[in-house]
Amino acid sequence: MTQPNHVVCTACGAINRLSTGQDATSGKCGKCGTALFTGEPADMSATKLERQIAKSDIPVLVDVWAPWCGPCRVMSPQFAAAAAKAEPAMRFLKLNSDEAPELSTRLAIRGIPTMLLFEGGKEVARVSGAMSSSDILKWVEGARGK
Repeated sequence: MTQPNHVVCTACGAINRLSTGQDATSGKCGKCGTALFTGEPADMSATKLERQIAKSDIPVLVDVWAPWCGPCRVMSPQFAAAAAKAEPAMRFLKLNSDEAPELSTRLAIRGIPTMLLFEGGKEVARVSGAMSSSDILKWVEGARGK
């Protein structure tokens, strides 16, 4: 028997079960019908982000950014390109630090852009500064030890 992966819908927050070996790229949320993976990062509120981190069985990579930040704007398409290559093996999310100052403080964000990698509900790695899509994927691979 295969172990299901729990994947949280970025639209409604429902927890969906995907069997290992199931084609996750065609998976849809059982509650709202939204595609579970689009190959693009999803913008999250603080509450939705915390649910993604706590309830997802797949790794969650978060880009903490702000609209006024030049390096953040430069990295945004690179983060999207990394998502297109790495989903559905992991979830790519964006958190606007201006819209979630309390969560940014709790996460000890000192500069942006900052990427945080979560596995099993816990932060396992972080890096600050703009990166290319290939560097993002290499960093994730190194942080996960794979």
